[in-house]
Amino acid sequence: MKFGATRKMMMLLALVLVVSIVGVACGSKTKNANTGGAGNAPAATGNTGDTTAELPELSLGLLPSIDAIPFIIAHEQGFDQKRGVNLNIQTFKSAKDRDVAFQAGKVDGLSADLVAISIYNEAGLNVKITSTTFGEFDLLTGNNKIQDVKDLKGKTVILSKNTSTQYTVAMMLKQAGLTEKDIHITEVPQIPTRLELLKNNKADAAILPEPFVTMGKASGLRVLSSTNQAQVNPFVLAFPQSAIDAKPEAIRAMYAAYDDAVAYMQSHDQKDYIDLVIKEVGYPETLKDQIEVPAYIPANQVDVKEVEAAFAWAREQGLLTKNITPEEVISDVQFQK
Repeated sequence: MKFGATRKMMMLLALVLVVSIVGVACGSKTKNANTGGAGNAPAATGNTGDTTAELPELSLGLLPSIDAIPFIIAHEQGFDQKRGVNLNIQTFKSAKDRDVAFQAGKVDGLSADLVAISIYNEAGLNVKITSTTFGEFDLLTGNNKIQDVKDLKGKTVILSKNTSTQYTVAMMLKQAGLTEKDIHITEVPQIPTRLELLKNNKADAAILPEPFVTMGKASGLRVLSSTNQAQVNPFVLAFPQSAIDAKPEAIRAMYAAYDDAVAYMQSHDQKDYIDLVIKEVGYPETLKDQIEVPAYIPANQVDVKEVEAAFAWAREQGLLTKNITPEEVISDVQFQK
């Protein structure tokens, strides 16, 4: 029995390493940012160089995706420092690299998704959702006979199994009156490879994040649905409970700076920050005029119903066996439950 339990834990931890939101071909890089907080978070005053060293540090493990942009702009514009926290943003080229850093204690929090949250907690990691984030997956096709999601019946769809991409496709199919059994799934974890296979007619559809959606549309692919259109949002920011207990003010400061960044983007022309988006997300410079930056909104807490739906799917897949409720994985460090 002891061996069986140990083996199960090892398998679950292995699953944590392969859970992926996006895995884009972009180098891992570390930045020092300073984000600040709401409520009782102190505002930075005096000389910038002196105060930065005195600010509490909060490290984030992010992926080069659109949900990271407000955090990065918060640093680039100095909103973090003004709010009173030194945010150390570490951007990883893949979710696997991010998870390795997270498990090694090198980052306090991380961009994640609801399927990953179920796996983390199944494995005994007390990881809590502190907010939703603004990510997006699109379901693309190059098959002219497929005009709607319902047309995917009997067709081949590329995704990464046991991840939020598979969950997203499952929800899109459900809305179209189909199930995962109605399609043929081809597992391809590598995002660039998915796009190339789809462009070369090796599959009928694929689920992709930015910048590969824009790259795909530029090559003639069409969007069948998206997380936005399907009103499915698996994207979250999460921290282990230990970090929440140790740095609550720093986390609240981070969200204040995040909202400052959103306000900045709402009040400025896209050209004022598009170069930063291209650099951080990995868009080709040639597609600069085709990039559609999301209409970001202030930070907010995840919808309980979203967590319930994702956890129900995770149970169906055998990823979650524990009786974990949404309330148990949602933190009120910033937003009340």
